[in-house]
Amino acid sequence: MPGSPHIVSDVMTRAVAAVGRDAAFKDIVRTMQDRKVSALPVVDGAGRVVGVVSEADLLPKEEFRDSDPDRYTQLRRLSDLAKAGSVTAGELMTAPALTARPDETLAQAARTMARARVKRLPVVDGTGRLEGVVSRADLLKVFLRDDEEIAEEVRREVVAYLFPAPASAVRVEVGDGVVRLGGRVRDTSLVPVAARLVRAVEGVVDVEFDLDGRK
Repeated sequence: MPGSPHIVSDVMTRAVAAVGRDAAFKDIVRTMQDRKVSALPVVDGAGRVVGVVSEADLLPKEEFRDSDPDRYTQLRRLSDLAKAGSVTAGELMTAPALTARPDETLAQAARTMARARVKRLPVVDGTGRLEGVVSRADLLKVFLRDDEEIAEEVRREVVAYLFPAPASAVRVEVGDGVVRLGGRVRDTSLVPVAARLVRAVEGVVDVEFDLDGRK
């Protein structure tokens, strides 16, 4: 399937900023501002990702800057209070870092982000070295895929497999990522299977059917 991103390495950003464990608070903020990102991987001397420092890790310093939290708040927010007094990336970072591998599917990366409620993941090789970053925006690039390219894959990978001619005559049309299958099929029990397979094609927004089982 030429031009269709399947795995993280196809869409990730390779030129990424990172900081070391000893990076100072102000340097972290400055790097985030300069690179227009909300989080940075923290790496060791060998370039392996050891954590991630995000805006959420930095904000407690401002939140508790001029306050004297009561005992209940102290007990409930021990982690935030510790970060409020931290000054380096190693003290501030969330560890271990959630990461993605370059050969992971986009769906796997999307599930990791959704479950952890994070906006981006460092991408690491087999030794944990930083190779890039994949973001929510990167994963959404798949929906920019050309309609005709989607249609061709649906014809080749779904229709030809489930509804081979001449017994079936199925038309495939795609508009704005919505796939429409119309025509005649011999076995309508395969339509739910076709729906699942079509929705699994990268770039598909939805699928509609106008099929009948007349022989």
